[in-house]
Amino acid sequence: MKEVDVNSWNETILNNPKTVLVDFYAEWCKPCEMIKPLLEQIDTEYTEIEICKLNVDNNPQLASQYAIKSIPAIISFKNGQVHRQLVGVQPKENIIALFK
Repeated sequence: MKEVDVNSWNETILNNPKTVLVDFYAEWCKPCEMIKPLLEQIDTEYTEIEICKLNVDNNPQLASQYAIKSIPAIISFKNGQVHRQLVGVQPKENIIALFK
């Protein structure tokens, strides 16, 4: 999974031809740590998508722009536009549904 920030956001997320899932997380967030292995598994199983991580503590402007109030939050982007969003620890099938 690729780490993104405000400097790489447009190129990596908004201008990406693939569907991109962005995991909004923080280092101190225990639920974020719980979902990380699942996201890594999905990242290796589904090559048609890209999964990226954004640290909300280091990038508060992006967290605010996308109205992230709770983490973990996962937003799927298609053609640079928000497609779907999940908040909290979710089962694998719910995360997969973000890009299907």
